[in-house]
This record gives sequence, C-alpha cells and structure tokens, in this order.
Amino acid sequence: MSYDVIVIGGGMIGTSIAWWTARDPDFDGRIAVIERDPTYEFAATSRTNSCIRQQFGTEINIRISQFGAEFICDFKSFVDDPEAPGILFHDFGYLYLAGTEDFAETLRGAQRLQARLGAGTRILTPEEIAAEWPFFALGGIVAGSHNPLDEGYFDGATLFEALRRKARALGVTYLHDEVVDLDIDSGGVAGLRLSSGTTLSAGTVVVAAGTRTAALTAGLGLPLPIEPRRRYSFVFAAAEPLPQPLPLTIDPSGVHVRSDGANYLAGCPPDDDPAVDVDDFAMDHGIWEEKVWPLLATRIPAFDRLKLISSWVGHYDYNTLDQNAVLGRHPEIANLLIANGFSGHGLQQSPAVGRGLAELIVHGAYRSLDLSPLGPERIAENRPLLERAVI
Repeated sequence: MSYDVIVIGGGMIGTSIAWWTARDPDFDGRIAVIERDPTYEFAATSRTNSCIRQQFGTEINIRISQFGAEFICDFKSFVDDPEAPGILFHDFGYLYLAGTEDFAETLRGAQRLQARLGAGTRILTPEEIAAEWPFFALGGIVAGSHNPLDEGYFDGATLFEALRRKARALGVTYLHDEVVDLDIDSGGVAGLRLSSGTTLSAGTVVVAAGTRTAALTAGLGLPLPIEPRRRYSFVFAAAEPLPQPLPLTIDPSGVHVRSDGANYLAGCPPDDDPAVDVDDFAMDHGIWEEKVWPLLATRIPAFDRLKLISSWVGHYDYNTLDQNAVLGRHPEIANLLIANGFSGHGLQQSPAVGRGLAELIVHGAYRSLDLSPLGPERIAENRPLLERAVI
C-alpha cells in the first residue's frame, strides 16, 4: 500500500504535521499516521505538564511559542469551526527564580531579547517578587523573571483530541502498527516495514516517534543525539491553599511548581539524570519525600502540610547536543523528514512545528516561520544552538 505522506508517531507532533498538511489547499494526496499505541498511555503527549512560555533564550524558540499561544487562543478560527472546543488557557506565566548573579544576568539578557520580540517579560527584584506573591520565602534569591502575557497552562489533552478528530475529518488515516525498519535505496526511503508484516511506501516520510526516533533512524548517516530522560510529576493538595494562583515557578534547585485547579503540580528531573530505556517509567518515590516536598515547604512555608494525590513519570526526548528540537529534511535522504528532540517543549511547539513541516512537505520550503535554525545539519556539523532555558 502506498501513501503520499506517512508520519511515524501519532502524538501531538505527528498529528499536528498531518493536520496542517491535509488542510493545505495545494495538497491533494493521501496521508497515513502510524501509531504503535493508540491509547497513548506512555506518550509524551499524555504525560506532559501542558504549559507554554515565551521565556526562551533563542529567537526561534520565542517565535515558535508566540505562534503556539496564538493558535491555542484562536483555535476555533484555525480549524474553521465555530463548534470546535475552546482551549482552556491560564496565563499565570512562568516565574524563574535566580539564586546567583550569573543566572540573574542570563535572565536579563534573555528578557532583552524577549522584549524586542514582543514578549511581556519583566525582571523583578526580591522585593518586587515578595510584593506580588507574599507567600514566597526568598532566602538566597537575587532576582526573578516573569511574563504574564500568553504564558502558562493550557488544556493540551483537549487540543490534541480535537486536532486528531480534525485530521481524520480531512481524510488522514491512523494505523495501529509499529515501524520496525526503513528500507533505503538511492532514491530515499523506499519502504517501511511494520511489525504486522505489512510493507508500505510513501513519497515523503516524517519521523516524529519521540524517544524511539534515534533507534529507528540509526545507520542512516545522521546519528541523532536523542535519548529518553525521566521527568517526575506530582499533583498535591495543600492544607492551606495559597490566596492567589501560583505561576509556574522554577526554583534554582530545579524543582518547578504551579497551580493546577484547586491543587498544585510540581515536577523535576532526578539529581542523577542518565538515559533510560524507552519503556522504563519506574517511579522513584524518594524524590517526592527527599527532594520536592522539603524544597516546596522551604520556598513556600504554607506548603508545610501537603497531601500527595497522584504522581507519574514521563520521558523527554532529550537532545544532548543543545536541548533543542531537530526539525527538517534529512541531509542525505531527501524524502525523510525529522521532528524530534524537543526536550520537554514538544506540546507547546507543536502548532508551529506542524505548520512548518507541512510547508516543507507541500511547498518544499518554509513559508511562515523559518525553522531552519533547528535543522538536522547542525547535528551533522556538531554546531549546537544552545537553549539554556530548559526545565
């Protein structure tokens, strides 16, 4: 069986690429999305904290997220359906806390870039932080950075389900299967072998398989520095709820916490952060008891009495080169495109990534936002585009 476009991976990134491609009036082909687990139980799309920010240190990431916020806020118009669901968006912002002057200066430099691009980021003194959020204990904090404009939590689950329905309505086929190998000849990807025994062919193949992408593309001339990294999330209730919404606060310890309805959500990486197996989602309960809760109670004294409600482990498809996405055409295989390495930013970046990759597929070039700074060439050349604002 043959398709004009096959997308490997049916999560938020793959679905966005498929939808943007199918809706392009200059595209009249057939699209298939191959997803190994249609329950999405362990997908990054399902195990995300579903937030968006413009507080990045690179122009391309800021512009990607600005379009993401526009897409979320005006979703009904983008899908041309007044009956489509509105996407809940709590724009309480991110609050970065700096514990050193070096990091404070990094925040100041990033704020200048963000402001030039239209973001509402402001640098705050400890006194200004205390005046706005008096529940913080700010010992050791020298500055903060906060953006209250189009930054915070959005309902990623509703966005994903709505976009997947819209993709299907445009004729996109979702196949429950797994690609186990790519057959390459002088013309590019000649076939895709599936675990079911089926072989497919396509004019264009897009690999958006998250942490499984590096293994699937191994041996194709571009080793991807992408590996699974565990990230821990905890939802908890406080005996003394805070009197106002808590912005997504990133402590110098690496722990972050935000409001989550009537409760709160905290998360962090492990102190020892090795690559893990793609199927390893084991929880380390000591992280909550020994790291997260003590930090929360220190930084927000009202959090000295907490009740843990739920917890889970998700994976970053972590780019060890520069913690940025790898997007675009494979440098040696013309009909193979890569969308991977988001390092925790995939959900918020999916609208711009889907639009951009669709432009490559249909028109052969980016037309709206030039995503070429995130191209695979920098991987081959060992030329990092470093993003320091990674949580």
